Amino acid sequence: MKIAALVLLGLLYVDLRVYAGDAVVVGYNADGVWTMVTYFASSSPKGGKDYKDAAEARKAALQDLRRRDRENIARTEVLSDSDATGYVAVARGKTESGKDVTIVGRGKSEGAAAEKAMNDLNAAGATSAQKIVYHYFSYGADSDAVKQ
Repeated sequence: MKIAALVLLGLLYVDLRVYAGDAVVVGYNADGVWTMVTYFASSSPKGGKDYKDAAEARKAALQDLRRRDRENIARTEVLSDSDATGYVAVARGKTESGKDVTIVGRGKSEGAAAEKAMNDLNAAGATSAQKIVYHYFSYGADSDAVKQ
């Protein structure tokens, strides 16, 4: 009986553990050209109305992408997702050949996320037309952390 109770408690614990997160997704047209990027971020901590785990955040971001550009999207891609509390910067740049590159940087501050995104753009060879297209904060599994 004690073992059954412990197993039941363990299963309840696993079911009640909810992770929040965010996701960044991009859509491409039939020619493989980038058409749109969007994201979903948990804007409330654990137990809040807008609290989603990374899988739910991916689903919400993909739904938003398709809603915004229903006619042109032939393929979608999840660029990044996370179950961690923190800041995110989504950046774009172009390579010498003119290819668009979109990068997601994460950090404990808005500046750290932007710096990471820009460093990653440079590492990917996307050194021209660099810009941050989105900044946001997302609550995660560790959302007991205070927004900095």
